[in-house]
Amino acid sequence: MLGISADTVRRMIDRGELRARRTTGGQRQVAAADVAALLASRSPRDPNASLSESSARNKLAGVVTRVVKDRVAAQVEVQAGPYRLVSLLTREAVDELQLAPGVRVIAAVKSTNVVIELPR
Repeated sequence: MLGISADTVRRMIDRGELRARRTTGGQRQVAAADVAALLASRSPRDPNASLSESSARNKLAGVVTRVVKDRVAAQVEVQAGPYRLVSLLTREAVDELQLAPGVRVIAAVKSTNVVIELPR
């Protein structure tokens, strides 16, 4: 869930960054609430976090040309060179990324999905 190795989790526990208890068999057990708290504390706007790490290999730099939002979903149009791309995503994602016409983005295309990322 954290996207890190068991060794990294163990080091975080040893440093006191993550709480764990030992089972009768000696394994370390981390409460789901503590994992959720750690995930919530990690901001996608963390300057040390890489916004370009992704399994998508087809990335096109472009500019947002149109954003249509309703209460839950949003449609974002991107012009990337000669290509017009449309991505359907949550309104929350659009608001968090502050997507609006004129914003430079990277459209990461994986299969039939277009993932919108911000360039570094």
